[in-house]
Amino acid sequence: MIIQYSIAAIALAFIWLVVFLIGTLQKGMVTIGEANKTLEEVRNAIHDLSGESKQLLQTANDITDDVKAKMKTVEPLLDSAQDVGEAIHSVTDSVKKATNGFRTEFSPKKINSIKPKSQIK
Repeated sequence: MIIQYSIAAIALAFIWLVVFLIGTLQKGMVTIGEANKTLEEVRNAIHDLSGESKQLLQTANDITDDVKAKMKTVEPLLDSAQDVGEAIHSVTDSVKKATNGFRTEFSPKKINSIKPKSQIK
């Protein structure tokens, strides 16, 4: 009789173990399903971001090419402006030199005044 009770207890314990394992496996399956959904969302987000980043890089490359082309267009103008600046500087130097020569040439001279005899020694 004890053997029958022992077999019944073992059978009940095994049934309880199977029910517990089934519940655990079902929770694990739900968790794995949620993880798969999350991974799919991450893949979609990464795919969208990679598309946007490619578009952003293409736009940046286009802007860079545009700026380079415009700089090549403006470069002769800047060179001309530099040449004009140098010419103005040269003219300014020439005017300064001419003015300095004019000043020394026509600077007021001291007139020797006649000193009274009392001041002459």
